[in-house]
Amino acid sequence: MFDPPWFASGQKRVLSPALMRLISFALSLLLSLPAWGAEASLLSELDGLYAKRGEPGGEKAYEGALKTALDAAPEDYELVWRKARILQWQADGAASEKLKKVLGRQTWDWGEKAVKLNPARVEGHYYAATGIGAYSQAVGIMKALGEGLEGKFNERLDKAIQLDADYDRGAPLLAKGRYYYELPWPKRDLAKSASLYEKAIAKHPRMLRAYYFLAETLLKDGKAEKAREAIQKVKQGSIAYDPAEGRRVQEWSKKVEADIEKELR
Repeated sequence: MFDPPWFASGQKRVLSPALMRLISFALSLLLSLPAWGAEASLLSELDGLYAKRGEPGGEKAYEGALKTALDAAPEDYELVWRKARILQWQADGAASEKLKKVLGRQTWDWGEKAVKLNPARVEGHYYAATGIGAYSQAVGIMKALGEGLEGKFNERLDKAIQLDADYDRGAPLLAKGRYYYELPWPKRDLAKSASLYEKAIAKHPRMLRAYYFLAETLLKDGKAEKAREAIQKVKQGSIAYDPAEGRRVQEWSKKVEADIEKELR
């Protein structure tokens, strides 16, 4: 069992009605979870909780419901990759390199478990790759290259792209673009980085992270005017497709916008 999410309302703290309904329904489904794995209705409710991860108590509610489900069906692929997903989200927003390293490793491990359970699906390969990516960012790209993580990252990410490059609004393409952006010279390739973001944007024009990454790449490539155009897409874009993701990227974009304006002075 897990503690219910709460949020402040004036001077009182009350249970969020929407989250309360989702949690109650998810738990009722968990009580009847079959031995062979999760039912579609439970997965739908878990995804509903995940969509509310940016609300007060939402992330904790999702983690609690998912833990209960995994306790009942620890080898269920649909639950395992969803565990990797929340860990990747947490690693992506980690406040310290130490925490990012731990969460990146955990994402990697759960992604690998998902791959073993169902190698024909994209999710495991993608989250294993992003876990390696987060871990590498935390320990430092040069150290990660020295540890041979580049090959492991590309093996998993390239497989994800092969299976479904459009997964999660082109997320595998964004990860590959970020790879070319973060590599040290002379391996860095900003043109390839930008082209991958543009490819994702062409099919998923609402994905704010693609514009955010594109702006950073263009700025590093000495194209500040074009970078400004990209960052305006982030500022003005709708976050309805994924409020938690959209708010995170828009908050991050403030620093990039400031860097762009400084370059243009």
